[in-house]
Amino acid sequence: MDTPQSASPTLALEEHRAALAGRTLIELFAADADRFSRLSLSWDHWLADWSKQRLTSQAMDALVAYAHERNLPAWISALFSGEKINLSEGRPVLHTALRQQEDTPLLVDGSDVIAPIRAAQARVRTLAAQIRGGLRLGATGRPLRHVVALGIGGSDLGPKLVCDALSPPRSDRGDGADVAFVSNVDPEHLTRALAGLDPATTLFIITSKTFTTSETLANAHAARAWLARALGAGGALAAHFVAITGNDEAARAFGIAGADILPIWDWVGGRYSLWSPVGLPVAIRCGWDAYAELLAGAASVDAHFREAPLEANLPVLLGLVDFWNARLMGYPQRIVAPYAEALKLLPSYLQQLTLESNGKSVLRDGSPVDGPTAPALWGSPGTDGQHAYFQWLHQGTSTAAVEFIVPVRAAHPLGEQQSMLIANALAQAQALMRGKSLDEARAEVARAAKEVPRAAAEALAASRVCPGNRPSTMLLLPELNSRRLGQLIALFEHRTFVEGVLLGINSFDQWGVELGKALAGPILAALKSGVEPADADASTRGLAAHVNALIRPR
Repeated sequence: MDTPQSASPTLALEEHRAALAGRTLIELFAADADRFSRLSLSWDHWLADWSKQRLTSQAMDALVAYAHERNLPAWISALFSGEKINLSEGRPVLHTALRQQEDTPLLVDGSDVIAPIRAAQARVRTLAAQIRGGLRLGATGRPLRHVVALGIGGSDLGPKLVCDALSPPRSDRGDGADVAFVSNVDPEHLTRALAGLDPATTLFIITSKTFTTSETLANAHAARAWLARALGAGGALAAHFVAITGNDEAARAFGIAGADILPIWDWVGGRYSLWSPVGLPVAIRCGWDAYAELLAGAASVDAHFREAPLEANLPVLLGLVDFWNARLMGYPQRIVAPYAEALKLLPSYLQQLTLESNGKSVLRDGSPVDGPTAPALWGSPGTDGQHAYFQWLHQGTSTAAVEFIVPVRAAHPLGEQQSMLIANALAQAQALMRGKSLDEARAEVARAAKEVPRAAAEALAASRVCPGNRPSTMLLLPELNSRRLGQLIALFEHRTFVEGVLLGINSFDQWGVELGKALAGPILAALKSGVEPADADASTRGLAAHVNALIRPR
C-alpha cells in the first residue's frame, strides 16, 4: 500500500490542538449546543460518548481526513482479505477469520483457511462437551472434572478474562467443569492452583504456539511430575493432557496423543488467539453455545468495522480519539475503569493488546518514530478506583485520559445497586470534566465550619479544589453477556489496529518481548551451576552472586 511512512500529524491537526489552548471542556460545551450529538455514536444499542475529550467536532473531521490520508480504508481491507500486513514477519493477520460466521472460502497463499478453522472448531466443541459431560476419563478411569490451563500472555489473558467475566454463579453452573489458569513460572502459582485437586480427575491444557515457551513448558513438566507422583509414570498420563500448538512434533514428544493436539496457526498472534482453539477453556467452562456467541459478537463488530464509513465507524472513531490523545495531546497514560466486577481483568488484557501492539519506536520501514506511540495503560473496576487512584485523577499534577466502560443492565439485579453503579460512573466523568472551583470550595468550607479562621479556611478551600478539564470517554453497553463481551474485545482490537496505522507502525510483531527471554538463558544456566554469568554487567553479576549465596549457603 502506498502509505506515507512518516506519522507526523498534519498541520491541520496541529492547528486544531493549538486552538484548544486555554479553553476548558465546560467552555467547549457552552460554545456548541450539539457537542454531545456530534461527538458520540450509537451502534447496536451501544453508546460511545467522547464529548468529554479535549477536542472539537472540527478536530474529529480533520482526524477522519487524516485517516484517509494514511490510507486507513485500504489497511482495513488488507486486514480482512489476508494480505501480509505483519510486514516484519511476512504474515497475514487473520484473527477475524476465526470468528467469521459464513463459510465463504478465504485464500492465503492459495489455500483456504476457513475449512481448517471449521474442523478445529468442531474438535473444540466435541472435546468441551466430553469434559463437561464427564465422558473424558483419566488414567484411573474416573472423569476429568478439573481443568488447569497452562499458558502465558495471550494464551492466558484472553481465555481467563472471558471465563471470569461469563462464569455464572455456582448454583447456575450446570455441567461446567472448574477451570484454573496458571501463567507465572513462580512455583507458587501452580502450587496454589493444584491445592485441593485430585490428580486422578485433573486435566491440563498446555497452550504454546511453538511449544517452546519456557514458562509454560516449565509448568507443564511440573504438572506431569505431580501426576506421576500420584498415578505413576507412563503412557496413561496422556489422557490428562491436551495441547494447543503449531508444533505437533514437540507436543507428541512431550507425550500428548495426536488426537488431543489442537492447532494454532502462524497467522494468529498470541494476543488475538482467544478466537482460535486457545478458547477451549471458555468452551469447557461456559459451554460451546456461550463461546459461539462470543465469536458471533466479535464478528458483528468486524462487519461494522469493515463496512461502515470512517465517520460513522465506532472502532475508527475511538481509535482516532486514542491517536489524538497520544500524539496531539501527549497524554502519557490511559486509564480503563470498567464499572463491572465481571470485567475486573479487562485492564490487564488490554495492557497486552495495546502495549504489545503499539509500544514501538520504529515505523514500518524501520526508521525512528518522531513522537510518542502508545501511552501506558492501567486501571481497575471503577468503584474500587474511586477510593484509590481517582484522587490522583481529580487532583494530581498529571493528566490521563480515562475510559469508563459500563454495562447498563445487570446480569443479576440486586435492589438499586446497578443504578448506584451507573450513577457513580456518570458522576465521576462529570466530576473530571467540571471539577470544583475555588469559590465553590470556599462556600463548601463555610457551610461545614463557619468559625474557622480566615487563613485556615483558605487552606481548607484550596485543598478541596479540583481543576477539572480532565478528559474521558464513556462506553455504555446494553448488558454484559457472551455476545456483548465479544463485541467489546473486538472493538478494542480494531481501534488498536487503527491507532497503529495512524502511527505508521506494525501492530502485529513483538520483538521486544524476546530480548529478556534471550538474556534469561545464560543467567539461568549460571544460577543452576552456581557460577558467575558470562558476559554480564557488574550489576547482574552481583545480583546473581547474591542469589547463588542464598541458594547454596556455605
